[in-house]
Amino acid sequence: MSKLLLVDDDAELSSMLEQILTKEGFQLTLAADGETGLERALSGSFDLILLDVMLPGIDGFQLLQRLRQQARNTPVLMLTARGDDDDRVAGLELGADDYLPKPFYPKELVARVKALLRRTPHTSVRPEKSEYAGFTIDPAQNAAVCDETQLDLTPTEFDILRTLVRAHGEVVSKDALSVAALGRSLAPFDRSLDVHISNIRKKLPTDPERIQTVRGRGYRIIQFA
Repeated sequence: MSKLLLVDDDAELSSMLEQILTKEGFQLTLAADGETGLERALSGSFDLILLDVMLPGIDGFQLLQRLRQQARNTPVLMLTARGDDDDRVAGLELGADDYLPKPFYPKELVARVKALLRRTPHTSVRPEKSEYAGFTIDPAQNAAVCDETQLDLTPTEFDILRTLVRAHGEVVSKDALSVAALGRSLAPFDRSLDVHISNIRKKLPTDPERIQTVRGRGYRIIQFA
């Protein structure tokens, strides 16, 4: 049974989601403000955190930032105001794995949660290490190394980088990367993947441009001489 933490001050929404997610087989813990949410996120062992942006006390951005500063890489699905692209990008830049605009259909939330929990690849065979262009990806240990430096990646960043490394320099489309890492196709004007790629580049010890943007097609990793 996957353990979820919902941090949202909307009591009516939280009660509804508790019923829906419990019925889907999840164990849900609630927090109605930022301080309580952060305390429970740091003290508990959760498989995924549902995090509202607007919260009493510390807001969702501050909570997420403090969580990542503590090297907690629990997947985070941010709940943002519909149409507020700045909030979405800000959350992704701070390390959120995905976002869902409010108001949303409960079925869509459940689908997003299951997609983030499922993680790729969809196989019972333990995936082997992948090595290319200075990267070593070890899914069995959930470890990513670049030029002998351990990378501190979120689960989504890890899946994106793993997909690119396994492609060995071939271009991987944005949609394929989104399906591999988020379990969903990209919507029109969805900038989430671009922000995740930017975050990965910032964490590389050298040569961030080795993750190359191929305009109109996707991304690839290039090998430096």
